[in-house]
Amino acid sequence: MSASVSGCRRRARVSRVVSFSATHRLHSQYLSNEENLKLFGKCNNPNGHGHNYKVVVTVDGEIDPVTGMIMNLTDLKGYMEEAIMKPLDHKNLDLDVPYFADIVSTTENVAVYIWENLQKFIPVGLLYKVKVYETDNNIVVYKGE
Repeated sequence: MSASVSGCRRRARVSRVVSFSATHRLHSQYLSNEENLKLFGKCNNPNGHGHNYKVVVTVDGEIDPVTGMIMNLTDLKGYMEEAIMKPLDHKNLDLDVPYFADIVSTTENVAVYIWENLQKFIPVGLLYKVKVYETDNNIVVYKGE
């Protein structure tokens, strides 16, 4: 018996990946220059430094018995373009993105920023996880908590 006939709805998670390049400086306005240098080391370089970030966005939901999808991946691609690529790609996070004017542009905060931006586009309740790779070794997962 099919899921639509039996009334059983299946759930799944779907992920899509984008990459963007950006520069930033780890520096807290609440710390002295000496404290910032001690805490952030070379990442506190006044001229900044760059990364090729990779972002994995995961949505979670019921598989629609008519379309066979949680959501249309073309829509997800467009949402990610608007919420991630346009505001962040080839930007200085600290100077070009107003969100980071008073918030340290750590990968944790980049993940929160992306989550909040995606929430403006993705239907309520579908966004499950944002995973940001600053490097192959430094990864942040944010689930809106």
